[in-house]
Parts: sequence; C-alpha cells; structure tokens
Amino acid sequence: MGAGFLGAAYLWVKAAHIIFVIFWMAGMFILPRYLVHHQEGLGDPADAARWITREAKLRRIILTPAMIAVWVIGLVLAVNAGLLAGIQGLAWLHAKLFVVFLLSGYHGWAVGYSKKLARGQATLSNRGLRMINEVPALAVTIIVILAVVKPF
Repeated sequence: MGAGFLGAAYLWVKAAHIIFVIFWMAGMFILPRYLVHHQEGLGDPADAARWITREAKLRRIILTPAMIAVWVIGLVLAVNAGLLAGIQGLAWLHAKLFVVFLLSGYHGWAVGYSKKLARGQATLSNRGLRMINEVPALAVTIIVILAVVKPF
C-alpha cells in the first residue's frame, strides 16, 4: 500500500510522524505545568534550581527535537499528499498546518518564558499562567478533528 513518492514507506513515515506528535504534545502538556510550579517556587532558590534543570532537559531532550521531527516529517507527508502541487480538497490540511504553526509559536513562547523564569523574571500571574496551560489541549483537539474528520 503506497501513496505518492513515499510509496510503501508511507505508513512508516506516517507512524513516525504520529509518534513524534505524541512526544511533542506530551512535552507541550508538561512544560506549562512545570512553569507554574517553577514560578510558584521562585522564593526558594533550591526549588527554582531543580525546575530550571527539569525544564532545560525537557526542552533539550524531548520538546524541541520532537517539534523539529514533527515539522520535517509532516512537511514530507504534506508534499507527498500534494499540498504544494495545488491538489484540490486539502483545505483541512492547510487549516491543520496553520494550527500547528500557531502551536509552534506557543512552543517558542513557553521555551522563552522558561528561560525568563530561569533568570527570575516572572511576568505573568500564576492564574494567567494556569489559563495559558490549556492552549496545547485546545490546539491538539482542533488538529485531530482536522486530520480525522477533514471537515472541509
């Protein structure tokens, strides 16, 4: 069973994409929660140091490599599906790509805020930070609906 230029490798590439999406989303679900705990522990230097280490490892080992893999493999799959060739009926894919782009921006913000907290510069309230935690859940819900239901 093959599709596009990927041929028989299509399902393996798609599986790899899904695996890296899971890794990335796991990191995107946990990093904002780490940020809340880190921000709440800024008064205790030992506690803050532990959160700095945890966040840095999460970013370096899981979060950023998984996001890069999602983008690279996802773009390969999109080209394979004809996204860049102008094939009709891929509005759902364009919308999904847009939401993934926004999620990548959120990723950048969360990584940046993590680095700010490492410098002791909290700029959001704990309540505001907790509210922002819900962005990845909303984004992944929209992405899954677009990928599975393909509403347009």
